[in-house]
Amino acid sequence: MELRRIGDCVWEIPPSAKPGMRVPARLYASEALLAGMDQGVFEQVTNVACLPGIVRAAFCMPDGHWGYGFPIGGVAAFRTDTGVISPGGIGFDINCGMRLLRTNLTEAEVRPRLRALVAGLFAAVPAGVGARGFVRASRAEFRRVMVEGARWCVEEGYGWPEDLDRIEGRGALAGADPDAVSERAVERGHNQLGTLGSGNHYLEIQVVPPDGIHDPTAAAAFGITGPGQVVIMLHCGSRGFGHQIGTDYLRAFVGAMARHGIVVRDRELACAPFRSAEGQAYFGAMNAAANTAFANRQVITHRVREVMGRVFGADPRALGLEIVYDVCHNTAKLERHRVDGETLELVVHRKGATRAFGPGAPDLPAAYRAVGQPVIIGGSMETGSALLVGTAHAMEETFGSTAHGAGRTMSRHEAKRRVSGAALLRDLEARGIVVQAASQSGVAEEAGFAYKDLAAVVDVLDRVGLSRKVATFVPIGNVKG
Repeated sequence: MELRRIGDCVWEIPPSAKPGMRVPARLYASEALLAGMDQGVFEQVTNVACLPGIVRAAFCMPDGHWGYGFPIGGVAAFRTDTGVISPGGIGFDINCGMRLLRTNLTEAEVRPRLRALVAGLFAAVPAGVGARGFVRASRAEFRRVMVEGARWCVEEGYGWPEDLDRIEGRGALAGADPDAVSERAVERGHNQLGTLGSGNHYLEIQVVPPDGIHDPTAAAAFGITGPGQVVIMLHCGSRGFGHQIGTDYLRAFVGAMARHGIVVRDRELACAPFRSAEGQAYFGAMNAAANTAFANRQVITHRVREVMGRVFGADPRALGLEIVYDVCHNTAKLERHRVDGETLELVVHRKGATRAFGPGAPDLPAAYRAVGQPVIIGGSMETGSALLVGTAHAMEETFGSTAHGAGRTMSRHEAKRRVSGAALLRDLEARGIVVQAASQSGVAEEAGFAYKDLAAVVDVLDRVGLSRKVATFVPIGNVKG
């Protein structure tokens, strides 16, 4: 497949490369990262470029790898009047996202109580397949959660009012429709608030290393004060609720495509016109799942504050346990962007990709508006994570989008073949990283070697201007499913 280099770490596959492509496919990667991408990435991103109503390009971020429908790390925007919405461009774990909390604590203060802290968090935040949360929401209350998201949690005492200002969309995306959600999805999701789940989801205690501040001005705006500061990072989503919604509508969209005369190159890209009844039903159900994911992370935040307050014998406010930001992955959002000199209403799909709005965006918290949106890039439990900031260039180039993590280099099965969970836990312990997990096999699946080099991914984002480096964090404690 023809691949042209059009800039530093920017590559393009022209529409002539595959019949039916309406726009080019554009990938952001160094030569090394590009060489490590499997062939499925190139097939998938060019298939996305064939979908009706797509504008500008089908994008793939430097953490890109083969996914379901879209590649993980895929971004595409479709006109709302002529374009489609596709569950394969969103993912099954709808609004699988990142939340970062700052603290006033230092590593020196946390180390003596680290084991107690990890054990307390593991006990308070259920993890693993099928884990159930401590919040017992009735069916009527769960319908409110679908619409109100994190706001429901705050009203019920699971958060502080100011938390909502630091969450994308203030913790509730508009357009949620509980009536578009199946009973099976409700059954799977109503008792999972406040749970991590399994796979690559985690609750991690991290520290700013000696060389970890890259942009002191932005870091200060985000409450990151300097080396030695302890932060808490959380990665989870809508759990079985979102997965069931994705499953339900992928099946429904096979029939919808026949009714609307849509043909796709890959059945995993099953879609419906955005303005059709089927498209609007999925959009309503997807937003319900996204809001439930916000609520899930909010309840976990509440539990984190409870545990840390108990372990350190202090009020969580005195510990400075404030949200820096909560940002979505795996959503399709209605946004307005300029395309070829015209401002269009678009439905922007971000599959394993993150919003990265630049300075001045009106829906950013007032405290961040002059700097830009915090971007949280999760790494592996061995290597650490990164905090970046959105840019004006991302707004112009990728509809305000960037990467979401390090990106896998191998399957979970292959990772488990190469290392045992017990051996990896011993190694992490020897390196000063305390881990408690629901299963040892789950630990092996998330070994650091199963992921791309996070520093290389972040370097590409910084070089191409999709996000700017602010701070780096390294792990000292981890709770995993």
